[in-house]
Amino acid sequence: MQIDLNSPDGLTLESVRQLLASVSDDEHTQLRVTRNGIAYISSGITGGQEIDGLAFRLETWAKGSGYVGNVAASDEVWVMQIFNALKDNWPNPPLDYIDIY
Repeated sequence: MQIDLNSPDGLTLESVRQLLASVSDDEHTQLRVTRNGIAYISSGITGGQEIDGLAFRLETWAKGSGYVGNVAASDEVWVMQIFNALKDNWPNPPLDYIDIY
């Protein structure tokens, strides 16, 4: 699952909810956005690993922390935080690492 941030109807609360629900909380994850505007959640490759081609990334979410998966996707406040992080930082992120906390 990914979100095309360049598409007029790509970034919605529902698309963020689906993105969060699409991955499991059983390994470290990280929300990443490519220079082409594709937002996705990377599982396993996190932190400063393989960041060439990225416009920005968020903090790595530790496995078991509840930041992804069905429970995270049902948390309206969390979904809104991720939605706003994407909306506020695309297409001109101030940094390549965004801390939303």
